[in-house]
Amino acid sequence: MQPTIAVAHYPEGAGHATRMLAVGTELEKLGANVLMAGGGNGSEFVKLNGYDEFEPTTVNYIDTYQGGSMSHVLTESVPGSVRRVADYVDWLHRMDPDALVTDDMFAAMAAQKAGVPLYVVKHDMPGLYQDPLERAGAFFHTRFQLATAREFFYPVVCPSSEIDPTGVTRVPPIALDGERDPIDAGDVVCVPSQYSDFDRIAVQLRRQGYDVLNVGADDWDAVPSLLPYIRGADAVVCSGYSTIMDAAVAGTPCVIHPETTEQQAVAEWIDRSDVTGFTVANDAIDVLTAVQSPPEPPTYANGGSEIATAVIEDLQESDTRSTPSDRAVSEPDSEQQSWSTPQTNASVESVHSQLLARGKQVIGATIGAVGLAGLVAQRVTAHNSYTAIERSLPTYAGTVGEPFLIGSVLVFLLGMIGARSNAGISSSVVLASGPVVGWAITHWTVPTTAPQYAVTFPLEMALLYGGTFGTLGYLVGRSLGRLPGKNRTRSGSVR
Repeated sequence: MQPTIAVAHYPEGAGHATRMLAVGTELEKLGANVLMAGGGNGSEFVKLNGYDEFEPTTVNYIDTYQGGSMSHVLTESVPGSVRRVADYVDWLHRMDPDALVTDDMFAAMAAQKAGVPLYVVKHDMPGLYQDPLERAGAFFHTRFQLATAREFFYPVVCPSSEIDPTGVTRVPPIALDGERDPIDAGDVVCVPSQYSDFDRIAVQLRRQGYDVLNVGADDWDAVPSLLPYIRGADAVVCSGYSTIMDAAVAGTPCVIHPETTEQQAVAEWIDRSDVTGFTVANDAIDVLTAVQSPPEPPTYANGGSEIATAVIEDLQESDTRSTPSDRAVSEPDSEQQSWSTPQTNASVESVHSQLLARGKQVIGATIGAVGLAGLVAQRVTAHNSYTAIERSLPTYAGTVGEPFLIGSVLVFLLGMIGARSNAGISSSVVLASGPVVGWAITHWTVPTTAPQYAVTFPLEMALLYGGTFGTLGYLVGRSLGRLPGKNRTRSGSVR
């Protein structure tokens, strides 16, 4: 029978939609029934490709953090994230798919709640980022999805490097390849992202005699796939990773002109790796120079088909391994039984597993805590922000400052990571306390601090803030699997 597979994309930028559409179309070629979801800026492209898309609550952290402030994140994006997950959970229960393939962290969380087999597609690893908060956020959703996905697909144009996480499946870049014949639309194709504007660059290129297609211009109408246009050009100028992957699959030399911090991180990653087919131009004048002497054409296969094949084969193998009795065990007789809280006669072993963790989890949490402590200590020292953080704490003057809000959200999320990784509460709190210890140790040792704090100061801060918010994050993380609804934990059988 045909499997029904949900494919969900992140709402920020159309590139996420086209990337997941590439996977969805390949799944359909293999006989799957595909359901699309995601909404946001990519919904237009989903409709152009013939899908009726489910649109959950839209969340945009780039706008609220890079274009706003942390207070906007806490008052807009965080509540929106909760609503987006809830919308996805309801949709997954109603659609009852055999699996979910996504690059959307919120859809991944919903799959965990709804018991739907999860496959993740993701490229933005923590090692890309310099900003501590962005790196912490990338660490959280990477670690969570690694712990919950049946397979984590990592589409890359770069060779293996120190930023690659363990446990991922490297695949070639992904591109939505609708019409394979090139379309001759100009010498240079300019593809700005939602956060960049290439109008002036396009004008300057035309003055130099190039025939330019600017897909960000007001007179450009969106098309189902840009790949044929990029394939027919001599060079492409872009900001984001989705067009970088398009250029890689199309075999067209690419000039990267990044705008957002994520785009800058990807550009630096490609530049450091000296990847054939790409050059980075941070200034507009450098774009013009790079187009005059473009790099050698890249040569890559399309990773979309590789992902689709792996998902279908994994579901088929799971269906072969599972038996009717196995599925009967995974489908309890009543919702109340499925989602009830633990009974008072829970075994000692169950309680022990919630308090403590296995050896590898303790080691992982400790290593993570030490790494985070070192990162935070380095950033605090570099910015001389010892007292600024202290004065934002409610224990200092009874007020709550923005650094405290940022830190408490980070510690809370780290506690959730521990819970969703099946670590015990002790290991989760150790992980969550890492950033607190990193600040507290540097604050305790800084020579200008007066009066000098007691030697126990870092431990006191770790217990007070790391313990409090880490425990809250752990409890919320544990509760994600016990929300009301139909229990659908199963092995991913194909219909």
